[in-house]
Amino acid sequence: MSDLLNWGLSWPAFAMALLLGYLLGSIPFGIVLTKLSGGPDLRSIGSGNIGATNVLRTGNKKLAAATLLGDMLKGTAAVVIGFFALGAPQAALVAGLGAFLGHLFPVWIGFRGGKGVATYLGVLIGIAWPVALAFAAIWLAVAKLSKYSSLSALTASLATPVLLWFAMDHRQAALLMAGLTVLLWFMHRTNIARLLSGTEGKIGQKG
Repeated sequence: MSDLLNWGLSWPAFAMALLLGYLLGSIPFGIVLTKLSGGPDLRSIGSGNIGATNVLRTGNKKLAAATLLGDMLKGTAAVVIGFFALGAPQAALVAGLGAFLGHLFPVWIGFRGGKGVATYLGVLIGIAWPVALAFAAIWLAVAKLSKYSSLSALTASLATPVLLWFAMDHRQAALLMAGLTVLLWFMHRTNIARLLSGTEGKIGQKG
């Protein structure tokens, strides 16, 4: 267990990786792209979320896809840049954590960000792309059966740390993604309540 907790980073390197990831993760692609396209403030429609699912509620599928890609790639970029800038796998993990926190709590819009699914996947791509493919496959399968984006993400995120630990033997990455999974579930607490009550909005549903 000591090996799992020993990340081998000095405090300055840890802080640098975290800040780098945070700044990348805090870019609110949903708001920026929607405004550039002449659309409404994303926070004033649908769920008020800044992610791709809410962008889809505007009826603009291309814009939703662009938002998804931007939110995803900022997580991947944080992991890759963190690794090459600081030269340590642990720095990549810390930068990934920073990117996820940046998306959830972006300084530019009052620390009220998205729920983190795309950025979670982007971080996972940078850490272990085979597990990211498994995440996507699980998401798509659950989405096809249920039509609920939130349920798909919650289910796929539960499998992620398990796959990293047992299938890939990436123990530190598994611990990181387990922490991100807890945060992702917390950010989806209202969705979970709506799922339980049967009032959760389905994929593609406007309003």
